[in-house]
Amino acid sequence: MSSEGDSLRRIAEALERLVPATAAGPDWQACPAYVWDRGGPRGVERLVAPDLALLQGIAAQKEVVVANVLRHARGHAAHDMLLWGSRGMGKSALLRAAVRAAQHEDPGGIALVQVAPDALDGLTGLFLQLGRVARRFLVYIDDLGFEDGDSTGPRQLRSWLEGGVEARPGNVRLAVTANRRAIVARHLSEQDDPINPRDVVDDRLALADRFGLSIGFHACSQDDYLAIVGGYAAAYGLSWDEGDALEWSKRRGARSGRVAWQYVTELAGRAGQTLG
Repeated sequence: MSSEGDSLRRIAEALERLVPATAAGPDWQACPAYVWDRGGPRGVERLVAPDLALLQGIAAQKEVVVANVLRHARGHAAHDMLLWGSRGMGKSALLRAAVRAAQHEDPGGIALVQVAPDALDGLTGLFLQLGRVARRFLVYIDDLGFEDGDSTGPRQLRSWLEGGVEARPGNVRLAVTANRRAIVARHLSEQDDPINPRDVVDDRLALADRFGLSIGFHACSQDDYLAIVGGYAAAYGLSWDEGDALEWSKRRGARSGRVAWQYVTELAGRAGQTLG
């Protein structure tokens, strides 16, 4: 009997060695930001974000987003946010910058959690973890898009926002960035005109109604583009030429905050400087 018991014990120990140990979750109080992907959550020691003053050409959007993030960080009523519109106009950068600004006021008050595209189906598990933590979180989904015929994604998003059994907890707010062409059915989005708030959208975009704030980022004018370049150049002590900046945007085929930053990176490289 003793021999049989020893055999069973050895078998059990062998099986335990074959099963990988469950990875310990991160300390949700320790980091300014986290990433949630297929491998689970992991902490990010430093939240990289531009200074709010450097985000030019989006003054109205910046005011709304920063105010809402601060409310949430302070424990006040705050909205879920949908930031939609032209690519490269600072939607993601603004979210990161707003969280970092709130962290300057209270370093432990709020954290940003970026959800990888391959981990959306695990978002309910993330909410379960965050709901147990005495901290505020902004869960961030970047460049969300739904393929034609995909009804699961919109249904999940509505459930998370509408207070169902899998909805995000009270200490969490959801921020989503999206491009119009990524979320509107293709037959409605094949237009050459700039993004316009009056665009007709299909039923799937009705989920925008579930967000307390739906904030549009529209195509960059020439004056806005030059103002963005000027702001970056002044901050980093770089000389620049308006004609050269416009020629850069023409070669890129676009004017946006992203193109402006790429031009400033080029200026810094020519001058032998680094950019923080």
